[in-house]
Amino acid sequence: MPSIKPVALATLLLTVTLGGCATVGQDFATHNVDQIRLGDTTRDEVQRLFGQPWRTGLKDGQRTWTYGKYRWSAFDDAQTTDLVITFDDDGTVESYTFNTTQ
Repeated sequence: MPSIKPVALATLLLTVTLGGCATVGQDFATHNVDQIRLGDTTRDEVQRLFGQPWRTGLKDGQRTWTYGKYRWSAFDDAQTTDLVITFDDDGTVESYTFNTTQ
């Protein structure tokens, strides 16, 4: 019976371990969420609070910015955090949703 060399075994274990998780998105300052004021906070202020959005888009014709980090693992519970901000036509926050599993 052929034996497995230690380097090959270590490579195999590392591949299996790393292959069991995935992370997308980027960290953002979740402690700043309570500074958002509906109808008052502007896009520039949001960018100062949280940095560049991870994603941008439209919801019912209104601009949206998404900040999020999503980590899934085959060996652990998922860890997700996201903030979706919708701006009105004047560029101020119309609504936002903040969710986290932590």
